[in-house]
Amino acid sequence: MAEITAKLVKELREKSGAGVMDAKKALVEVEGDIEKAIELLREKGMAKAAKKADRVAAEGLTGVYVNSNVAAVVEVNAETDFVAKNAQFVELVNATAKVIAEGKPANNEEALALTMPSGETLEAAYVSATATIGEKISFRRFALLEKTDAQHFGAYQHNGGRIGVISVIEGGDEALAKQISMHIAAMKPTVLSYKELDEQFVKDELAQLNHVIDQDNESRAMVGKPALPHLKFGSKAQLTDEVVAQAEEDIKAELAAEGKPEKIWYKIIPGKMDRFFLDNTKVDQAYTLLAQVYIMDDSKTVEAYLESVNASVIEFVRFEVGEGIEKASNDFEAEVAATMAAALNN
Repeated sequence: MAEITAKLVKELREKSGAGVMDAKKALVEVEGDIEKAIELLREKGMAKAAKKADRVAAEGLTGVYVNSNVAAVVEVNAETDFVAKNAQFVELVNATAKVIAEGKPANNEEALALTMPSGETLEAAYVSATATIGEKISFRRFALLEKTDAQHFGAYQHNGGRIGVISVIEGGDEALAKQISMHIAAMKPTVLSYKELDEQFVKDELAQLNHVIDQDNESRAMVGKPALPHLKFGSKAQLTDEVVAQAEEDIKAELAAEGKPEKIWYKIIPGKMDRFFLDNTKVDQAYTLLAQVYIMDDSKTVEAYLESVNASVIEFVRFEVGEGIEKASNDFEAEVAATMAAALNN
C-alpha cells in the first residue's frame, strides 16, 4: 500500500476537485492508487448528485462570453446565494459560457455534451461540482446571438452577475451597445417591438392597468380628489390611423374650447399628440424595448434615441437568475419547532 502523503492528497484534489478529507478517505480506501481514487470519487460524486437532483436550485449566476461574432449568455443555478459566490462556482459559470460560445450547440442536450477545459463533458462537470461544492448545481439555459462584422455586441452583467444581457446593434459603437444592454438590465423589456405582443396579452394587461386605476380612484375619492380616467389603449398596435386621426381632432376641439388662436395650433398639437401616444402605450412601455423611455436620456424613447444617432437594435437576450423557478418557502419557526419535537420524542 502506498503511503498516503500530503503531496498525494494534494495531487488528487487538483485532479478531482474533491475536498481534503474526501480525497484522503478515497486514497485510503483504494490503498493509495490515485487513478482508482479518482474513479471512486467520481462514483461517489454521481451518487451525491443523484440524491440532490430533486432539490430546487433557484439562486446562481449568469455568464456572458463573446467569441468574435458569436456571443453566449448562460444561467447556472445553485441552491443558495452563498454558493453562488464560491470561486469554483464562478469559474464553472464562466467556463460554461465560453465553451457554449465556441461550440454553438443547438440545445441543452448538445450543450451538456460539450467538452470543458478539464477534459470532461459539461454534464460531468456539473455532477462533479454538485459533489464537491455540496449542493445541487445545475445548468439551466443558454442563448446564442450572432452578428456581422459591421454590428456590435453589448455585453453586460448587473447585480453581481444575477442579470446577464447581450444586445446586437447596428450603427453606433460598442459603447452604445453596452448602454442599451444596461437599459435592458434595468428596465426588463421582454421583446423588441409592440409587433411581438399578442393581442389578447395587450387586452389583459390593459385591463390590469385599469384595475389599478380603479384602486387609486377609491383612495382619491376619500380625500376629495378627482378620479383618474381609464386608459382606452395600451399598445401602438391598437392605435389605428382612425384612432390617431380622432385623437388629433379631439385636441383641436379642446384647443378651440380653450380659446387658443388657430394660427398657433401647429405648435401645440405635436406635443399633445406625443402625450397621447405616451398615455396610450403603457403596455408597450412595460414590455417592449423600443417604447421604453431611455434611461440615458429620459427625454426620448429608446427608439427615438437610436434614430437620433442612426442606430438600431437587431435583437437582445436578458437572463435573470431564478426567473420562472418556483422557490421553496421555508417556515423557519416551524422547522425549528419540528426539530425540537423530534429531539424530545427520541
